[in-house]
Amino acid sequence: MRISSKGCYSLEAALYLATLPPKAKASVRTISESTGISDGYLEQLFIPLKKAGIIKGSRGVQGGYSLAKTADKITAGDILRIVEGDLYPVDCLSKKGKCVVEKVCSARKTWVEIYEAIENCVDSITLADIVESFNAIENPGFMI
Repeated sequence: MRISSKGCYSLEAALYLATLPPKAKASVRTISESTGISDGYLEQLFIPLKKAGIIKGSRGVQGGYSLAKTADKITAGDILRIVEGDLYPVDCLSKKGKCVVEKVCSARKTWVEIYEAIENCVDSITLADIVESFNAIENPGFMI
């Protein structure tokens, strides 16, 4: 499975928001300047994240973005599925019941095990875990 720039940048932006003080908000411009992700791309990434209830935004002078939940309630898997879709390592797994060789495929069991390992991994890592790792770095930069 390959994670695209959408997945990487979404995790990076969520990490930035998770490092803000409680009740603080950040503008797209501020997030962009800190992460190096363009304003326009951040706006595109935030649309599905807002819709899914991961982040929230408000307009106006005191507006900006913040997490909609605490960082310990958001997993890397939550964010990746929102922006990447399913995390299948091969397309045939997404065609449950539609793959013509599914019942006789010698590799299917292996692909399912890999998929389950990926799911278990990304679902076990919370945004709070990522913040903890980030804070342990001597000179951290927002890059996942």
